[in-house]
Amino acid sequence: MTETLTTSPPTDDLVVPFHCDRCGALAKVRVVLPSGSDLVFCGHHAREYDAKLRDLAADIIDADSEQPVRS
Repeated sequence: MTETLTTSPPTDDLVVPFHCDRCGALAKVRVVLPSGSDLVFCGHHAREYDAKLRDLAADIIDADSEQPVRS
């Protein structure tokens, strides 16, 4: 997995139409890293990398549920 850090302002949701850091599709999941940087993924890539993201993330926000998956 190639990590691409976004320069998006810190928000708790994906209000602005972000695009997946892997494929460019509309982002559904925002992963906030302990450093404060974030990654955004479409549903497909979020599921594909789910286990690794949960190990790395400080917070995971799913736009469909509008609730943090992990805080």
